[in-house]
Amino acid sequence: METMAVVVLLGVLALAVGGCVCVVWAERGGPRWVRGVAAVTRFAGELVSSSGKSGSTSRSSGGD
Repeated sequence: METMAVVVLLGVLALAVGGCVCVVWAERGGPRWVRGVAAVTRFAGELVSSSGKSGSTSRSSGGD
């Protein structure tokens, strides 16, 4: 069971690194499929970023 968790985490890491490579390649004018992967990667990053921000603002009291 522990080995399966390691394999899943390595797969997620490989997808994240591959997405970052595609974002950099797309900025330099890569092929159409690279621009597509880069767009999906950016969208996923925005989703993760916005979910983290909304969770932190709902917990703050605002009494600073």
